[in-house]
Amino acid sequence: MAHRSRLAGFIIDCRVDDLDAAADFWARALGMRVADRDAGDADSEYQQFEATPGDLHVEVQKVDHDSRVHLDIEADDVDAEAARLERLGARKIAFVKRWWVMEAPTGQRFCVVKMHHPERGQEPNAWK
Repeated sequence: MAHRSRLAGFIIDCRVDDLDAAADFWARALGMRVADRDAGDADSEYQQFEATPGDLHVEVQKVDHDSRVHLDIEADDVDAEAARLERLGARKIAFVKRWWVMEAPTGQRFCVVKMHHPERGQEPNAWK
């Protein structure tokens, strides 16, 4: 069955105690504004930026692992996209809530998340 996917954006993983200070730093460094300081849920702390280039999703996330930046790929079928990426050489690390954490053959971690606004931004790629 065909599905669609595209780059969703970048997540700035921060191992910090003060996520507000981290979000403020990155907002100023990138010339953006924090749109939602409470974008997370009961288990996760996120702060989302607005007015991002190309309508990409950019947010700061409080994490327990080393600080890093990872990208998200959004898809209308998360499982089909994860399987496609496995065929390209990626491997599944874990299914977390609603998304796959994956690792590229080159070692970088990334997530495959649900596409929420297919009508916005760049046209998604169609895969068979």
